[in-house]
Amino acid sequence: MEQTLPKMLRKTAADFPEIAAQYSKNEEGVFEPVTYRELYEIALDFAAALRQLGVVRGQAIGLISDNRKEWEQADMGIMALGAVDVPRGCDATLMDLKQILSITECRIVIAENSSQVKKIVSIRKELPALNLIITFDESKTDIREEAQKAGIDLMLFSSLLNEGKKYNIEHKAEIEAELEKGQRDDTACIIFTSGTTGIPKGVELSHGNFLTQLDELQERIYLNPGERALCVLPVWHVFERLCEYVIFVQAAAICYSKPVGSILLADFEKINPQLMPAVPRVFEAIYDGINYKMRKTGGFVYALYRFFVNVAIIHSRMNRILFRQNNRFGSDYIGAMWVLLVLPWLLLYPFKLLGNVLVFRKIKEMLGKNFRAGIAGGGAYPPNIDEFFWAIGVNIVEGYGLTETAPVISVRPIAAPVFGNVGSPIRGVKVRIVDQDGYVLGRCKQGVIQVKGGTVMKGYYKRPDLTEKVMTVDGWLDTGDIGLLTIHDEIVIRGRMKDTIVLRGGENIEPLPIEQKLEESRYIKAAVVVGQDERYLGALILVDEEEVKGYAAENGIQYDTYDNLLASEDIQKLYESEVNSLVNSKNGFKMFERVNKFVLIKKQFEVGVELSAKQEIMRFRLSQIYEKEIAGMFTEERK
Repeated sequence: MEQTLPKMLRKTAADFPEIAAQYSKNEEGVFEPVTYRELYEIALDFAAALRQLGVVRGQAIGLISDNRKEWEQADMGIMALGAVDVPRGCDATLMDLKQILSITECRIVIAENSSQVKKIVSIRKELPALNLIITFDESKTDIREEAQKAGIDLMLFSSLLNEGKKYNIEHKAEIEAELEKGQRDDTACIIFTSGTTGIPKGVELSHGNFLTQLDELQERIYLNPGERALCVLPVWHVFERLCEYVIFVQAAAICYSKPVGSILLADFEKINPQLMPAVPRVFEAIYDGINYKMRKTGGFVYALYRFFVNVAIIHSRMNRILFRQNNRFGSDYIGAMWVLLVLPWLLLYPFKLLGNVLVFRKIKEMLGKNFRAGIAGGGAYPPNIDEFFWAIGVNIVEGYGLTETAPVISVRPIAAPVFGNVGSPIRGVKVRIVDQDGYVLGRCKQGVIQVKGGTVMKGYYKRPDLTEKVMTVDGWLDTGDIGLLTIHDEIVIRGRMKDTIVLRGGENIEPLPIEQKLEESRYIKAAVVVGQDERYLGALILVDEEEVKGYAAENGIQYDTYDNLLASEDIQKLYESEVNSLVNSKNGFKMFERVNKFVLIKKQFEVGVELSAKQEIMRFRLSQIYEKEIAGMFTEERK
């Protein structure tokens, strides 16, 4: 493996120069390719332009943009010089930008468009080092004048490429010589965490942190030269960033789309991708869309759909038991299982085949003709969504990692996945489970997950105190995640230490399994369990407006306003029934894990408000936004 990411790109460009590296839409919505030769040359041209601007090795450069072809071109150009990019998306708040750009003392910032330029210019006084903004899109005249008044030069990315191209004609050896100096331990980027805890930290990642993963990930997430991956996530986030490097090292192509249902499904048809990496919420949206469409169709078609889905799920459960595709924590008595299950397994098989012909094949056609697998990462993948796609024959593999591990710790292999876990650690990474006192536990015992190896960050930028809190003296990173190892060392995630709810009785509860179970209801878009230091659990429930109104219409419930509908006895009883039928002893929950009170909320969760950039719920934000509602659930028991 090459020593830096630009060297990796150089090798791919040398081996497969005319294969497409990127596909992006033009103004007419048609996907246009950029070859590996062109991508590498653009990266060198941008590096040359930066050199002319005085950029030196180790210098931090802000990169404020969403996913687009120019992002990766700029990223590779920055790293080719040995400089360091500091990325963030267009959803960054003014406070985010102040923290990120001031801590890293960025003299140059790349901004996607006029909107981002305006935000950065507005905080000029807090950014004394800043003197140049480079934009991907042409900036408006008034923004240009405003920047100049603030003492900031404004330059266009495309113009800089032209200047760099001229420089490289005469000095190309100079830029390539600088690229050649790069070492594995050089810092590639500083990624500030999205702040699900409210305290963003700059994670300093080296080229080696990323490159450690690329060797084995080519086996677990395989692509052939020229194949395509549909990419929808914010590239500033480490999961998408790593996925793009995995694509490049295999000479495949990144195809840029958006996580919007209509756009995404249309792009599936146009591109026919082999892979799609995405956060779990994207796959949930696809699942919800399929079910909603079938319910709307109704009648015999919906009944047929439900029948074949249920048959497929039952058959898949048997199949996983018989062929050992479930988590194993000890002896599974496989001989006895064959005696008990082989006959019903055989009897159901023709029905599953028929379901594939009549129903599932049409669903799979929505994902194009060549779809091999989706990769779910950046958050917890709900078991019911996992089981649905497994049953209908759409392969979605779950991965696990942190920004601090660049990010992959493990991922299910596409060729041989095991249900219910996130795979075994990749090569170059070790995982152990410890108790709260730091004692190492054996397999099949639950505790805190710790990681050691080539993916672990260099540290938190300028915060050795915070680094010390998560790193042991012998180099293990404390992830803060709760889990255990199967007998084959596959990792099973059970929750997060900081999310654990402790009731007054001393019971420790992981909210995630409860929330995932509640979200299986068609009437619940999201659920957040609360109850720290209380006698029982409560939940904030985000309602599905279309489903609730549909229920009201079907049951003749009259109402004047939507608020009054939600407050009505009928709808309150509906949700009470849903909660009680999902979270109970029959589904494996203990008495103290039951949800005693709930509040219905209707405001959709937004990125940057209730959700992080990777669409994880920021619990501390919800505790602030719904402080009164949460307090109301526990008022009576406090009296």
